[in-house]
This record gives sequence, structure tokens and C-alpha cells, in this order.
Amino acid sequence: MIHFAPDSKNTQALTKQCQTPHKHQSHIIILKQLFNIVTPGANHTITPKERHHLQRRHVSRAALKVMAALHEDGFQGYLVGGGVRDSLLNGHPKDFDVATDATPEQVRRLFRNSRIIGRRFKIVHVRFGREIIEVTTFRANHEASADTKRSKQSEEGMLLRDNVFGDIRSDAIRRDFTVNALYYNSEDDSIHDFTGGMKDLQKRKLRMIGNPKIRYQEDPVRMLRAVRFAAKLDFEIDTKTAAPIRKMAPLLRNIPAARLFDEILKLFMSGYAQPTFAKLREYQLLEHLIPAAEEAIVNERPFALPLFEQGMINTDKRIHNDQRVTPAFIIATLLWPAVVAEQARLEQGGEAAARAHNLAAHNVIGQQIQHTAIPKRFTQFAREIWELQARLPMRSGKRAERLVENPRFRAAYDFLLMREEVGEDHKGLGKWWTIYQTKDEAGRSVMVEKLQHGSQKRRPNRRRKRPKNTTENS
Repeated sequence: MIHFAPDSKNTQALTKQCQTPHKHQSHIIILKQLFNIVTPGANHTITPKERHHLQRRHVSRAALKVMAALHEDGFQGYLVGGGVRDSLLNGHPKDFDVATDATPEQVRRLFRNSRIIGRRFKIVHVRFGREIIEVTTFRANHEASADTKRSKQSEEGMLLRDNVFGDIRSDAIRRDFTVNALYYNSEDDSIHDFTGGMKDLQKRKLRMIGNPKIRYQEDPVRMLRAVRFAAKLDFEIDTKTAAPIRKMAPLLRNIPAARLFDEILKLFMSGYAQPTFAKLREYQLLEHLIPAAEEAIVNERPFALPLFEQGMINTDKRIHNDQRVTPAFIIATLLWPAVVAEQARLEQGGEAAARAHNLAAHNVIGQQIQHTAIPKRFTQFAREIWELQARLPMRSGKRAERLVENPRFRAAYDFLLMREEVGEDHKGLGKWWTIYQTKDEAGRSVMVEKLQHGSQKRRPNRRRKRPKNTTENS
């Protein structure tokens, strides 16, 4: 834990004066008061601005305005969570959350540009143009309230309602990981730490506050957060924090499907999909999140694992290059081997290829949305990517030009290139489409003509046999 030890001349002078017998008691009091500015409690340390890397100019102006307004109205207000953690790591956070002793209703009255959201966990969104500052009221332990309207848990220990309010110390203890329980005070630019988060930040360690087993029971999504933060920050998960995850992973089945889809977006669409995917598998979480993907790996379906890994790599690259990404591509990637296997099964049962594909896509997506409620716009997009994989080889006549004009062509083309990159042999199809897109209209016509002439040359010359005249020799 980081403790600020004053070493100024004034402090040294006070220490020396305390050794004077007749002023001993009074100077001891003065010295304690000086140190209390830095370490107000046994588990509470304050790091002044001279001793940390968080710079005020990197904090969202909107968040600073929210904290200033809270202070002016007599409330406490601290920046907390990822905004503090990432800033201390010299990162550039995009989200800034504020914690306060004001209730959601008091915050709502203070900011006209705000609204209360959530029932399980009430928070206030304060909007500044396109930016939203999330304001939460300090939470307390559930044992502090017997009111089921404010606090409620399931038989498995999962929190169903979490609106028991407290103070900053109780709020820190209620948070998940120590590195997420650091509070920035904008009035003096100091960092308040109640759980040893500064020490863990230095060690690059992710440690759960409290008993990990109980905390995972309260909210199983914390297991996903553990692997996500560890992947994003390149942190080691503390041994005690990691120990219960594999055994408790099935608790994810109790999480609402809509909430799990939100977690999928955070896991795979934040620029750290590749290491996150690896940790999901390491801690046996993937099978409870996307069962079809884990099953494809376990059953060693052709190219399944390389395809998944390449899909994560490609998505991370696009995010880091500020290119557009869509969850539909990740969904299409993770479910594709299952669709291929299901289609083969249906074709063996007598279904025509086109119908077998449609049924396979429908069946696989239907099974997945029981776990994660994927919005229809993304499942439809994924299905169009899959459908175009069968159409991309069909380039004769005007088909190639019509395919390029298809709004899903680019995603389907990228998907084809990715399949070839992991070892699937499509006889140069990806390269053909790459060149085709660089040509003008005349050049494209020549490419299609060559393709047609080539297919005619390869086609065997089969003459139809004339039927014998059965009456000729009768």
C-alpha cells in the first residue's frame, strides 16, 4: 500500500521539537494531525497529487463539472473506477464515473440533464452532449438493511437488488477489485485508497475485495470482469481471486441473457479480444457464454480454433486503427463452425444445400440466444455474411458486379479472407475478389470473361447420344 511519508523541513522540525520534554504532548498531537492528513485511518491512505500520475487535464471536463456541482451543494463527489485506474496507469480512459453521498433522487434534482436508470442498481446518467457521466450513490453492506425494496438476494446468493446506501468507506468495500476502488478528489487532486488498490496497481495484480466465492455468488458477472480486466491491463489474477472461477462458472447460466450480451460486447469489442478469449478458455467460462464455440474447439472441428483466434486478432486491429467494427462479425466467426457442422448433418439427412444452410443458421442462432440475447440486427447481419460465403464463388455474368454492390459484401469478403488465412483452400477465390475490386468496369468484364472461358475449357465435351430407333430392325 502506498503511504505518503512527509519529508519536508517542517516535518523534520516538528519531529525534533517533539523530543523536547515540556512540549512533548502538544507536539505529538501536532505530528499525528500532520500524518492524519496522509493516512486518516488504518486502512485508508491518501496519495497527494505529487505522488501519483493522474493528471487533472486528462479527466473529462464533464466529470469535473459534476463533482464541482456536488461539492457546491454540500455533497461529496469522487471520480472512481476505471477512470482513476487507467489514468494512474498512464492510460486514456473513455468512461468517467462519479461516486457521491447524494441519493439518486438528490442527484436527479441537482442536474436537469440527468435521469435515473436501473432497478436492481439505481444510478444516474448526467448527459453533456454525447458524453454521459454515470453517478452512483455510495453503497453499503446488505446486512445494513432488511428492507427488501432496497436489498434482495436469490437463494444462490446473487444480488437481485442493491440499493443500500452508505459512506465512502463502505462503498469501497462493496466494489469488486481493489484497483477499481480508488477515489480521486478533484478538490485537492488526491487519491483515496481503502483496500490496498495502489499497492496492487504497482504489482499489476487483480485482487477481489472480500471473499471471492461470496462475491462471485453475489454477481457471477464478476468472473467475466476478472478475465476482461486481466487481459486488458495485462495483470495477474490473484491466486485466491482466481481459485473459485472454474468451479463457479456455471453460475453464469443464472444471469439474464440480455445482460450477458452486454458483457460480450465488453469482452470482444474493447480492443483486447484476443487475450480475453484465451483467458475465457483458460478459466472454462467460454462454454457457459458461447457453448457452440467451445464445443467446436473440443470436438476439433476443422479450422475452428484458428478461425476464432484470427477473428479476435482482426477485430483488435480494426479497433486500434479506429476502423468500424460490428458485433455481427464476431458472432459470425464464433458460430460458423457450428453452422457448417449442422448444415452437413442436415444434408446427410436429405436436405438440399440451400435449405440445409438456412435451417442450420436458424438452429445455431436459436440455441445461442438462450444464453445471450443477441439483437436481431446482429444475428441477421451474421446470417448474411454466412449466406454470401456460398455466393462468392458464383461470379459469372453480372453476378460478380451484383455481389460487390451488396451492402454486406465487404464483411463477407473479409470473412472469406480470414477463412483462407487460417488454412481453408478456396483456390484463390479471395485473391480474385481482391483484384476485382481494384479494376474499372472494363477490367472487371475481362476478369469475368476469362473466368468463363476457363470454365468452358475445363468442361468435358459430352455429346448426347441419339436414341436408337427401336423399330429399325424389327
